[in-house]
Amino acid sequence: MPDYDYDLFVIGGGSGGVRAARVAAGDADARVALAEEDRYGGTCVIRGCVPKKLMVFASEFAESASVGSAYGWNMTSGTFDWQNFRGRLESELDRLEVVYRTLLKNSGVDTFDARARLKDKHTVELSSGETKTAKTILVATGGRPVRPDMPNADLGIVSDDIFHLETLPKSILIIGGGYIACEFACILHGLGVEVTQYYRGAQILRGFDDEARGLIAESMRDRGIELHTGTNIVEMALASDDHTMSSMPTTSDAAMGASAQQSQVMANDNTSDAASPSRGGPVWVKATNGRERVFDTVLFATGRDPNTDDMGLEEAGVEIGRRGEIVVDEFSKTATDSIYAIGDVTNRVNLTPVAIREGMAFVETVFKDNPTAVDHDLIPSAVFTQPEMGTVGLSEEDARDREEIEVYCTSFRPMRTAFAGKPDRVLMKLVVSAKNRTVLGCHIVAPDAGEMIQLAGIAIKMGATKEDFDRTVAVHPTMSEEIVTMKTPMRTA
Repeated sequence: MPDYDYDLFVIGGGSGGVRAARVAAGDADARVALAEEDRYGGTCVIRGCVPKKLMVFASEFAESASVGSAYGWNMTSGTFDWQNFRGRLESELDRLEVVYRTLLKNSGVDTFDARARLKDKHTVELSSGETKTAKTILVATGGRPVRPDMPNADLGIVSDDIFHLETLPKSILIIGGGYIACEFACILHGLGVEVTQYYRGAQILRGFDDEARGLIAESMRDRGIELHTGTNIVEMALASDDHTMSSMPTTSDAAMGASAQQSQVMANDNTSDAASPSRGGPVWVKATNGRERVFDTVLFATGRDPNTDDMGLEEAGVEIGRRGEIVVDEFSKTATDSIYAIGDVTNRVNLTPVAIREGMAFVETVFKDNPTAVDHDLIPSAVFTQPEMGTVGLSEEDARDREEIEVYCTSFRPMRTAFAGKPDRVLMKLVVSAKNRTVLGCHIVAPDAGEMIQLAGIAIKMGATKEDFDRTVAVHPTMSEEIVTMKTPMRTA
C-alpha cells in the first residue's frame, strides 16, 4: 500500500471543507490537512451569509423611528455611520476566522495558507512550493461572483466588494434579479443609498413562487427602490462632464417619497462624491431601453461560477460540467475514485447548510464505511429582502405542472406596521396535492419569514398534510397563525 502524507487533503477552508476536515480528523482519527488561499470561513463567513445578514440588521433600523413614534415613543431618525459599522463588522469576521482556525487546530488538522492544485489524483501542489500526497482529496473551493462579458465591466463591483467599500455611494445601479441582487438592493436602500435595479427578465427572483416574488417586487418599489424589469445594461464607461450633464437621473415618484428617509439615514461624512471607492469614479450607463444615467457605483449581481480554474482537475481525470462545476455522483465522488467534491463547486444546491451536510456525508462514506447520500429535496431557504421570503418545496407553478393542486393563501397588513400606518403586506401560502392532501410547498413573505419557514420546513419534510396543519392550534396574535387557519382554497389548478 502506498505511503501517503495524509489520509485526506481538503482544498478549501469554507464551511463544508472545514467541517469535513474536522470530523474526519476528530471522529475518524484520520490524518488530515487543509489548504486555503484566502481567509478561513469561506464565502459564508467572510463575504456572504454572515456579513450580509449583519448588514440586513443594520438596514432595518431605518424605519425604527417612524414606527416607534406611532407607538408613542418620542424618537427621531439619526444618521448611519458606515465607518463605525464597518469597523465592528471587520472585527466580527476576524473573530469568526480565528474560531475556524482554532477548530481545525484543536481537531489535529494541519493547515496550509496557500493555493492548492492537483498534480495527479493523489498529489497536491501548494503555491508555497510544497507537495503533499493523500489517499483521498476533497475539493471544497466554493464559487465566486462573475462580471458580464462586456467592455468596461471592470468599472463595476461585485458582491465581494460591498463589504470593503471605504465609503457608501450616494447612488448605485444593481444589475441582476436574483436573491443577491435583491437583498443588496434592500440593504443599501435601508442604509440610505439611492438604489436603481435593472433586471433583464420579466420579474425578479426567477425560480421562486410567482405570487411571492411579485409581492416582494411591489414592496421594493413602494419603499423607493427604482426597479426596472425587462431592462439590461448595454454600455458603460467612466462618467465625463458631458455624461453627467446629459444624463441627469429622472427621479421616480417612489424615489422622491423615500428621499426624506434617505437624507436622514445617511451621515454626510459617510457618502461618496466620487462614487465607487474601489473603481475610481462615477460610471455612465446606457440601458437597453435607451435611458442613460450616471451612478456613483455599479454592482454586478449576475451570477456565480464554481472555483475550478487552473486546479489541474481535468488532468487528474475529474469531469467538469458546462458551468465549470465538478461533476459528482450521489456520494460526492468525481470520475476519479480518490477525488471528491462538495459545496458550491459542484453547483448542486448552493447553500452553506447543504455544503456542511455534504461534508458530513462524505466522511461517513469514505472514513466510516457507511455510504451516505445527502437528501437535496425539500430544503428550506430564505431571501433576506425587506420583507423577507421563506420558501420550502414546490412553487405553485411547478406543482401544477406535476399534478392537480389546491392553493391556500392570504395576504394582509400585519398588525405591527398596520398600527403605524404603513402599507406593508405579507403573504402566507400553502400548495397542496389534491390527490393525497400532502403540503407540497409553503411560501411566506413577511418580516422574519426565514425564522418561520425553518419550522414549517420540518412539517413539510415529514410529509404533513393540509389536515395536519388544520389540526394545529394557532398562536394568536401572530402573522404565522394564518398558516394553520386557512380553511378554503383560493384556487385549484
